[in-house]
Amino acid sequence: MKYILQKLVLFVLTLWAAVTLNFVLPRLMPGSPTDAALAKLSQNGPVTDATKKAIEAQLGVPSGNLWDQYVSYLHQVITLDFGTSYTFYPQPVGDLVSKALPYTLILVGLVTIIAFVLGTLIGVGAAWKRGTWLDSLPTLSGSFMSTFPYFWTALLLLFFLGYVLHWFPTTGAYSATSTPGFNGAFLGDALQHAVLPAVTILVTSLGGWIIGMRNAMINTLGDDYVTFAEANGLRGRTVAIRYAARNAILPNLTGFGLALGGVVGGSVLVEQVFGYPGIGYLLFNAVIGQDYPLMQALFLMITVSVLIANFIVDVLYGVLDPRTRR
Repeated sequence: MKYILQKLVLFVLTLWAAVTLNFVLPRLMPGSPTDAALAKLSQNGPVTDATKKAIEAQLGVPSGNLWDQYVSYLHQVITLDFGTSYTFYPQPVGDLVSKALPYTLILVGLVTIIAFVLGTLIGVGAAWKRGTWLDSLPTLSGSFMSTFPYFWTALLLLFFLGYVLHWFPTTGAYSATSTPGFNGAFLGDALQHAVLPAVTILVTSLGGWIIGMRNAMINTLGDDYVTFAEANGLRGRTVAIRYAARNAILPNLTGFGLALGGVVGGSVLVEQVFGYPGIGYLLFNAVIGQDYPLMQALFLMITVSVLIANFIVDVLYGVLDPRTRR
């Protein structure tokens, strides 16, 4: 309990620091949405002070000194009311996030779990059969795939499988003629649109899990308790899974926690390339449009999800490895 309380206090302090940085960073960016709107209006003639004030009031631009803005921002965080989006005016930020979040959670979240499970299992097998083709093939393949950037792999798949072969749709989460709903036609259409983004994330992330688990597994296989288990005549599968893999998975578990925390942020480049309406696509448009309310809401979601994932991993580490509680 003392260990958990220590981690909880650290979580709260880190969350406060992250919330404060989330407030400060957008305000350090040059320019503002009002400046962008005024620049467009100035092309048709001079802009009066009354027009500028009207635009600021319409966009809900923060007013007052920095401390008053900070207090108002903390109230918004507590009440989960982030106001109206500048970029997608007059839609509320909460509505935009609630529409985009399911797409990212299903796409990035599910693919992250699949990549972790597959990579871990392949890494265990490669380490156990080290020195054979069952080791060299996945290791070389994983090293090769992990060198590909997200956007480059996405563009290749988009060009060959989308534009050349016409096997899969090239943009969006579903067709313009589809009506969203829990029915076979829409789910099939949505699944077809998600194939290329999902394959991109899977291909570029799988290699890291394979190599990481293989290296950790090989180090664990040289420990005394594994040698003792083999000397007692235990089956190879039992030694590999219950003894070696159970301890070797701890470093990968940390990476998995960070990856799950990053799910909410989505894959900005992948979603942008495929025009997939998830959190990453929304975040890109918020930054381009200098949309403070939307940026703050999305940054806060990403930060909180990463902190929660780290807290859960810390607690699991304390359960799986009692040495960390000392």
